[in-house]
Amino acid sequence: MSSADKANRGGADRILEAAVLLFGQQGLRGTTMKDIATEAGVSQALIVHHFGTKDALRKTCDDYVARLIRVRKKETIDSGPRFDPFTALRQLGGSRALLQYLTRALTEGGTNASELIDEIVADAEVYLTQGEQAGLIKHSAVPRDRAVLLTLWSLGALVLHEHVHRLLDVDFLAYDGSPQSLQRYLYPAMELYSQGLVEEGTLDDLVASIGLNATQPDADHYDKEQ
Repeated sequence: MSSADKANRGGADRILEAAVLLFGQQGLRGTTMKDIATEAGVSQALIVHHFGTKDALRKTCDDYVARLIRVRKKETIDSGPRFDPFTALRQLGGSRALLQYLTRALTEGGTNASELIDEIVADAEVYLTQGEQAGLIKHSAVPRDRAVLLTLWSLGALVLHEHVHRLLDVDFLAYDGSPQSLQRYLYPAMELYSQGLVEEGTLDDLVASIGLNATQPDADHYDKEQ
């Protein structure tokens, strides 16, 4: 960010953006308040004034990233049944630092990571429900567990981004990568979501063994078993 751009933004916003960038690149332990102040072009005293401690700033960054993910997902659902599958990825085109931050937060673990994942799961459950209402997504007898599973799958791929790059030549964190460069990851994912994996009837015995009807899941029965 240039000096002119920094001057035109509020101190708190600049601090937040600098913290997301540096926490993502260097981790919480590897980033000092001085580093953030230098990147944001502010004094360390201003960081303390706005956010208090480094841990409090990190929590604010978690909330900020979760909020942006929520907005992107909602925009995708709201775009309707003919939305371009690359739309959400294009919207993230200028936000690779957010993905880098999220990757770092997940690998470092701790209470902050747990709270961030919980918030993403809660948001996922909401936008999946919105997707059902919009006619984009099938009904689930276990909506929260579905949201948990989809979230963990997505975040797991992000954490393993080096292996995604190695095996599929897809770099989630490439700042200059076009959305189309994610095709080898996105195509099989879309295939699984739209077509499923196994032929009809293949998993009937397994589905029956866990107390669900393969064609009409009994949500009440599942809830009672829990």
